[in-house]
Amino acid sequence: MSVLAAHHSDDDKAQAEATQPVKAVLITGATSGLGLKMTEVLSKNGFLVYAGGRAQDDLDRLEAMENVEAIKLDVTSAEDMAAAVATVKAKGRGLYGLINNAGLSIFGPMTEVPHEQVEFLFDVNVLGPYRVTQAFAPMLIESKGRLFTTGSVAGSGTSPMMGQYSMSKHAVEAMVDGWNNELAHHGIKVGVVEPGNYASNIGNAALARLNSIGYWSEDTAYPEQREGYFQGLSQVDKGADPLPVAEAALDFMSSDTPKVRYMVTPNPEQAERIIRKLISRVAQQNNDHEHALNRETLIKLLDEELAKQR
Repeated sequence: MSVLAAHHSDDDKAQAEATQPVKAVLITGATSGLGLKMTEVLSKNGFLVYAGGRAQDDLDRLEAMENVEAIKLDVTSAEDMAAAVATVKAKGRGLYGLINNAGLSIFGPMTEVPHEQVEFLFDVNVLGPYRVTQAFAPMLIESKGRLFTTGSVAGSGTSPMMGQYSMSKHAVEAMVDGWNNELAHHGIKVGVVEPGNYASNIGNAALARLNSIGYWSEDTAYPEQREGYFQGLSQVDKGADPLPVAEAALDFMSSDTPKVRYMVTPNPEQAERIIRKLISRVAQQNNDHEHALNRETLIKLLDEELAKQR
C-alpha cells in the first residue's frame, strides 16, 4: 500500500469511527430470542451494541449486523469476562448501558430435580448478571449510564413445575432492587424487564437439556405434567414476537425518565394473573397479625404508589 493510500485509509477509518453511535450498550445472551431482538432494535436506533454470545457461528452472524460488534462472553467464565472488559475498554467508547439478558430454564418437580441442576441454573441466571455487572460497574459509574436486566413474570409468581426457574427470577428482582438502592448514588439508572410468554429459544434449550441429562425422569410422581411440559417446551419458540420486550429495553436506554419495572405480556389475561398474584401476596402478608393494615389504609397506600409512577 502506498503512503497516500494508507493516509486515506486512516482518514476514512477515523471518519467512520467519528460517525458511529456515541452510546455503547453491551447485551449478554444476544445470539437468539429476546437478546437478538434487543440487539436488532437498539442497533437500529442510535446505539452501538456489543453483542455477547458463546458460539462462533452466532458471533459471526452478529458481527455482520450494522452497528453491532460481537464479543465472546460466557457469563459463567471468568476468562471471558476479563477479555470482554478489556475489549470494551480498548474500543475507547466507554459503556453507556449494560443489558443482562443471558439466561436459561429448567423444569420439573421441586422434590425431584437434582440440586446440581438448580446450582447450574443459578450460576447462569443469578450469578451471571451479578458477575457481569460487577465487572462493568466502573465503566457504568464513569458514564452515569443504565443497567437493565431481563427478569420474568415468573419473578412475581410461581407456576407448577417452574419453581426452580421462578426462584432464580425472584432473585433477579431482589438483585435489581439492591443495585437500584446503591447505584443511584452514582447517577446510574437501574431497571428490569419482566416478559411473559414470548417467542424465544429458552424452551428448546430446556427441552434439549431435559433430553440429554434426563433430570426429570419418566419414573416421576407427576407423569401427566411431565408429558405436558415436554410437548409445550417445543412450542415456546412459536410464541408472540418479542418486539415489545426489545422496545422496553429501548425505552429504558432512551427515556429521560425510564421505569424501574417493565412488565410486558402478550395478552391482558397474563398481566392480570401476575398482578393478582402480587396482590394475593400482600393480602397474605397483611393477614391477621398485630400490625395488619385495614382496607382503607391499603387503598391509600396503593393510590400513593400509583401517583409516583411514570
